[in-house]
Amino acid sequence: MPEDLNNMYRVRGHVKWFDPAKGYGFVVSDEGGPDILLHVNVLRNFGQSSVADGAGIEIMTHRTDRGVQAVEVISVDPPERADSMLLADFAELDPVVIAEAPLEAARVKWFDKGKGFGFANVFGRGEDVFLHIEVLRRSGLADLQPGEALAMRVISGKRGRMAAQVMAWEAALDE
Repeated sequence: MPEDLNNMYRVRGHVKWFDPAKGYGFVVSDEGGPDILLHVNVLRNFGQSSVADGAGIEIMTHRTDRGVQAVEVISVDPPERADSMLLADFAELDPVVIAEAPLEAARVKWFDKGKGFGFANVFGRGEDVFLHIEVLRRSGLADLQPGEALAMRVISGKRGRMAAQVMAWEAALDE
């Protein structure tokens, strides 16, 4: 493991799987080695309650008697998926237009992973913003909890206002 900082190691890898209901998942290091336990509390300290399978991740780890565990999440990158569906609402939009849309602070109203969608309320506005599961996946998230704080880039789609990019509020503060 690279960069020993008092028995702490900085590791770059990808999320093998993460189950928010179980409260944990595993990371595979780019350098190889054993799977690294990622507990939901470590992820919450980063400002997220979930992370998409296959997402790139940089973490600080610590070796224990029970194996290697993540103790801090430094960054999360969306998974690179060639098979990811492109929503019809975004098909005609230039990715630069989406990237230049302002970040809007919001809270999750509800999200149903099984249905693949939900809604958020933007602070200071009355209308709901549609959240699609594919947008979450492309943003590196797997699920959302009611009341969770987000930053979103919102566009006007064929069905009204919808999130084109979603990130944890804490991650948005760095942008």
